[in-house]
Amino acid sequence: MRTFIWAGFAAFFIDQISKYIVIHVMELSRVRAIDVLPPLLNFRYGENRGINFGLFDDASDTSRWFLIGVALVICIGVSVWVARSPMRPIAQVCAGFLVGGALGNVIDRVLYGYVLDFLNNSCCGFTNPFVYNIADVFIFAGAIGLIFFTDDKQSGAKKRPKT
Repeated sequence: MRTFIWAGFAAFFIDQISKYIVIHVMELSRVRAIDVLPPLLNFRYGENRGINFGLFDDASDTSRWFLIGVALVICIGVSVWVARSPMRPIAQVCAGFLVGGALGNVIDRVLYGYVLDFLNNSCCGFTNPFVYNIADVFIFAGAIGLIFFTDDKQSGAKKRPKT
């Protein structure tokens, strides 16, 4: 459980410090765009009031608090799952990344009313209009990691015996 907590804290801290540096110190909120390694890596200011790709982006307070509630329920569910199930350390790290990233975005919604996004990647003549943040990377990596690194104890019962 300690591995899960430290991974979650690291994901949360890295997300929040990256947002603070890029949005406030580098003043992305004012300049709106900084080309870092164009076109592969750019900083573009974004305020995400919905979920991925603008879904639920109606900017209402109801949507905001609903999304906060859903994220917190998921975080609690994953935390209970980790506490009750024996998991390999890599699976605990993945679960921590997912929860830490989700809580990073929850804090944004509570403080600002939206999630601060700033990462943009384009390549090969394709201009990507979407932005995301480090928390989204941790959430995605954590979820994919849980798929690959969590042992499924039920699968043994479903397998047919060899004949």
